[in-house]
Amino acid sequence: MLKLGTLPLGGTPRIAVPFTDRTPPGTIQDARRHGLDVAEIRIDLFDRTDAGHVLEHVRRFRGLPTIATIRSREEGGEWRGTEKERLSLFRAVLPEVDAVDIELGSESILDEVVESAHALGKPAIVSFHDLHGTPEPGILDEVVTRSKTRGADIVKVATLTSSRRDVAVLADLLLRQAARNLIVIGMGSEGVVTRLLFPALGSLITFACLETETAPGQLPLDVMIKLMRLIYPAFNDAKTREMAVPETE
Repeated sequence: MLKLGTLPLGGTPRIAVPFTDRTPPGTIQDARRHGLDVAEIRIDLFDRTDAGHVLEHVRRFRGLPTIATIRSREEGGEWRGTEKERLSLFRAVLPEVDAVDIELGSESILDEVVESAHALGKPAIVSFHDLHGTPEPGILDEVVTRSKTRGADIVKVATLTSSRRDVAVLADLLLRQAARNLIVIGMGSEGVVTRLLFPALGSLITFACLETETAPGQLPLDVMIKLMRLIYPAFNDAKTREMAVPETE
């Protein structure tokens, strides 16, 4: 079974939340106590991105499954450095995290990031974001195939959804290709339903937020957990067990 650190993926829905270097340590611990599964460390949103500063903050998440993301501006992120600097930063944080997320469109560093992750036995998430709409099914199939060809352990597809048809296109992608380890998300108000229901179709991780959303349509973590506990018996059972175990840290 595919794992993020020690966390199994597939079966029980998993919730990730983006964090930055401005997140207070107490907020991280509160999120853990309330049922957070995965911390997505959004390094591109850090106030400083020198390796020493980044590593200091990444280490605050020890004990939580983590994904390091340095999102390019072309796909909705805030990274302002060069691709050479981004590659160097990915390599610096890889020993401290459980996975990395790199865009399929980042041609100049994609293969090296994936290879660096695999050299440490860490999964690589290869992601595709369309901030303007939802492409036709054939294009999305090609995205999945190209991502897997480039070494993706997980393929993340996030598109702007503005209609039921867009949601149906993404649902169809999952129904046909979930066995290839997908995360599929519809961004925007029409896509909120995908964040709640696509785990039932095989999407491995869904995303919530704390104070500020990093993508349109993210629900607050506490709301997401309440809804997921209502919808998914396995998720509810898992959270009930976890909250019955006292913290050891």
